[in-house]
Amino acid sequence: MNRASSSRGFFPRGPVLGVLGFLPIVFVVFGNFPGAFALEGKTGKAFYPAVGVAAVELLADDSMVIAGGIHPRFVRGQEGQLRVTAFLLAGSPTNKVAFVTCDVLMITKEVLRPALERIEKEVGMPAAAVLVAPTHTHHAPSTVRVHGYGPEEAFCRQLEEAIAKAVAEAARSLEPATAFFAMGEEKTVGQNSRLLLSDGKIYWIGPRHDAVRPTGPVDTDLPVLFFRRADGSMKAFFFAHAVHAIGTVSGNVRSPTFYGLAVQQLEKEWNAIGGYFPGPCGSTHRLDITPVEAQERIVSAVRQAVAAGQPWRLEPMVAVKRPFHYQIRYFDEQAEDQAVDSYCRSRVGEGAEAIIAVFRRMRRELAPLQGENRSTEIQAIRLGDLCFVGVPAEFFPSLALEIKRRSPIPITYVIELANDWIGYVPDAEAFDLGGYQVWTGFHSYVARGTGERLVEEVLQLLAEVANVPN
Repeated sequence: MNRASSSRGFFPRGPVLGVLGFLPIVFVVFGNFPGAFALEGKTGKAFYPAVGVAAVELLADDSMVIAGGIHPRFVRGQEGQLRVTAFLLAGSPTNKVAFVTCDVLMITKEVLRPALERIEKEVGMPAAAVLVAPTHTHHAPSTVRVHGYGPEEAFCRQLEEAIAKAVAEAARSLEPATAFFAMGEEKTVGQNSRLLLSDGKIYWIGPRHDAVRPTGPVDTDLPVLFFRRADGSMKAFFFAHAVHAIGTVSGNVRSPTFYGLAVQQLEKEWNAIGGYFPGPCGSTHRLDITPVEAQERIVSAVRQAVAAGQPWRLEPMVAVKRPFHYQIRYFDEQAEDQAVDSYCRSRVGEGAEAIIAVFRRMRRELAPLQGENRSTEIQAIRLGDLCFVGVPAEFFPSLALEIKRRSPIPITYVIELANDWIGYVPDAEAFDLGGYQVWTGFHSYVARGTGERLVEEVLQLLAEVANVPN
């Protein structure tokens, strides 16, 4: 089997559960936790905590297929940089966790695994202590097979290299720093885009003048974690927010979108390195403002949060990963075809036939895989009273808000598409209503109920993490 089919294909053949299906729970705990892998902390020394940060540029050209649409597309030129940025937080020489953000649409565990192996070997950090997420930009070369196109192999190899390199460089840049945190908010950039239309359909693309109401909530929180040196200067910052990263400022070009451009604007202002992580935006899009306005509003919201930031205790520092098992859904081909056909012919207009054909091809390939069991991972990284949860999906806000509501950690935030990609994970109501996010395809194939079960297993993870004493 060649490299493309074994590591980038949508469903590589092999054992039903795959390698991760047999992994035990993995803990990396910085402090005392019975039965877990413990690392001795020496946070009493003056030079800890410390932070390291590094950004590695991803190089692309006009010959590369761009991910984020239904069909393969190509662009001319680029705005801003596409990058991999790593933030390494240390409580002692051995107490480390890393957050890594990548300006791509999605990352699969097959792409990520070689990078994590290198990080463990070269930096001494186990995979459980490293959270990697794409920014979900729809304007970068493809790293996955989805809809009507596949990955750019050379770009995937560059991404693997850049992830490992960024973490290694961040480790070498460690220096004493004080952590600050603020929970900001931005509620004007995005909205729930699954609008109920007058004909009972759920909005995807096309006209929406007859929208009746949104069908779910959005998460408007904007957590910001930043680090200052002893002299007060900013060294690093990262934030999260939950709107689909779609829209360029200067036309049909490669772009980190309004989020990445906001990061790069603030970097120049603060002479620091920054990053963005995607919150739960499975049904949240920018519909009513331009990308320029979105960039301005994100910059303003991050500035306000930094101005209000307070010193933050990073301990206990706990990182946990656990396997999560799911099933490929069974589906009714006739009903699925009717749903896609009806929407596209009534709402899309020109191009409807080509979109319908793409969905039919995807379902033909998925048909023999119905009911197959698979495995991925969920993750929690606790930093004192703050916990970031990593889920490997385009996650519906309703599910993430339920996690936040029931979490035992005072401040909990869900980062979507972390460490893998298993498509959209909708809630039960979304399955009832239908729409693009639940049409069966490479973008959406998990069984009904996966989202609710994922919530419960994440909450079990959080309960264990919460038991680590302060």
